[in-house]
Amino acid sequence: MSQTIEIRWHGRGGQGAKTASLLLADVAFTQGMYVQGFPEYGPERMGAPITAYNRLSTDPLRIHSNIYTPDIVVVVDESLTGAVDVTAGLKEDGAVIVNSRRSPGEVRAAFEGRPYRVYLIDAGAISMRNLGRNMPNTPLLSSVVKVSGIMEEEVFFENMRGSFAHKFASKPDVLEGNMKAIRDAWKEVVSA
Repeated sequence: MSQTIEIRWHGRGGQGAKTASLLLADVAFTQGMYVQGFPEYGPERMGAPITAYNRLSTDPLRIHSNIYTPDIVVVVDESLTGAVDVTAGLKEDGAVIVNSRRSPGEVRAAFEGRPYRVYLIDAGAISMRNLGRNMPNTPLLSSVVKVSGIMEEEVFFENMRGSFAHKFASKPDVLEGNMKAIRDAWKEVVSA
């Protein structure tokens, strides 16, 4: 059976949304999926809103455009929910993953009356605890994989270890911090 999952990431320049979308494409590719991972931004500076996308499929991908009806929306920076319609085009049975320190009830209230599944994770706290700085992209990546169900937990962790080992070859402490962050995020993402 053919399955395609489309994901749209909303963040600000410098928060790692682009990197997370590329890492997700990389790890899905290792599992034999057809993948696309790409950003959309102009000449904006760090802190300006950006959008990144993923298309993951069991069949070859023949669409090469932005994603207008995503299955999952990832909100890297919660302040964007007031500035951008982050749920524009989101499928009725879709999911929103929000990086927030607020309670599940507060986050759910922001999407009241909408049929989406809403998930919450404090990706900033997880990255501070494990990396010593606020880089929410890695914990959010783990949340996306868990919510989407595109691969099993240990398969994801194993593939991410390989990806991080390549990316952070000269920084083994960063590798371990990122591994702890994705493991914590897998446990801490909750339904709102």
